[in-house]
Amino acid sequence: MRARPTRADIDALVGPATPQFAYQLRARVRELVADLPEDDELHRYAEQKIELLDRLGYASSKAEEGPREPASRPGWEQIPSSAAADEPLPRGEPPPA
Repeated sequence: MRARPTRADIDALVGPATPQFAYQLRARVRELVADLPEDDELHRYAEQKIELLDRLGYASSKAEEGPREPASRPGWEQIPSSAAADEPLPRGEPPPA
């Protein structure tokens, strides 16, 4: 029998997430809480983090720390994608060129 997962277990998976690995980590979080009832507090917490990882998969950064860089900053137009996890690119659309 596997030990009950904790918030720390979920946070350890989600904390270092990057857009490139968001979907792999999302799958691991789902697997971690798969045996918990859907109304379990930890399962609900995991679902919030799964949603974040889903948005992160369409983004270029979490943008959790500090203020955002203004789009007027020199060189900004050369960045292939500046979508953050809370404002990801629309699904099915490629990043701006």
